Amino acid sequence: MGMASIIEVEHLRKDFGPVRAVDDISFEIREGICFGLLGPNGAGKTTTIEMMEGILSPSGGEIKFRGHPIDQRFKEKVGIQFQSTALPEFITVKETLELFSAFYPDPRSMEEVIELCSLSDLIDRDNRKLSGGQRQRLLLGIAIIPYPELVFLDEPTTGLDPQARRNFWELIERIKAEKTTVVLTTHYMDEAELLCDEVAIMDHGKILERDRPDRLLSKHFQGVLVKIPEPGNPDSLPEGATKKEDGIEIVSGNLERTVRELLEARVDLHGLSIHQPDLEDLFIKLTGSRLRA
Repeated sequence: MGMASIIEVEHLRKDFGPVRAVDDISFEIREGICFGLLGPNGAGKTTTIEMMEGILSPSGGEIKFRGHPIDQRFKEKVGIQFQSTALPEFITVKETLELFSAFYPDPRSMEEVIELCSLSDLIDRDNRKLSGGQRQRLLLGIAIIPYPELVFLDEPTTGLDPQARRNFWELIERIKAEKTTVVLTTHYMDEAELLCDEVAIMDHGKILERDRPDRLLSKHFQGVLVKIPEPGNPDSLPEGATKKEDGIEIVSGNLERTVRELLEARVDLHGLSIHQPDLEDLFIKLTGSRLRA
């Protein structure tokens, strides 16, 4: 994995008055990967991203791009897709791309942006007439005009329908295939699991865990997750069972034994489900909250 780090965050802090939104976090992002910053609302992830983008100045700590503090040169190497960007009104998609291309000394060709972001059928459409998914494709197109080495995507698929989200995931895979480093914040665990080579899980301004998703899952879960929504009044609960609001949950390393113990304890197995732990389960385990709550 000996890839160089493209960005290093060291002891980063951000205070808003008495509130510490980002609390002494450090991590690095290797070149060419998709790095996911995950956390519930208010965890500090957007604040962290905005400091990394150079929009907010930190209260303490340092951010380095290729070993140097971020400066004007950094801004030329970065593409940013904000959560909500106002697009110029009364002009078409093509005119918008032309406008933004004019800001850069060596922009990507229009044909390439249109092809990469699947914009050919929208090229003459007025920006005001774009759907959510179409807007996100255009905003991504704008972000990649300068051949960025690093692209920031802040919750890019929030509010999109399932098909538009899948289309967008394909676009991100295409951008990754160009060896561009992607930094993604998302509410959606399936999105993170699919796209991210590494994730950092953030809560209350701190990073709780950071690694490849598969490594984090094998570190925190040994076995499968068994859920029983209406356990009735069992005599006893098997080892590894925890009571939740919506029933009981067991991390089982031996499914046969678990089921036998449940039957012996007269647990009502109605609605029993078995699944491989995923990032959503890990997230709930670490932060105690569902990501989208």
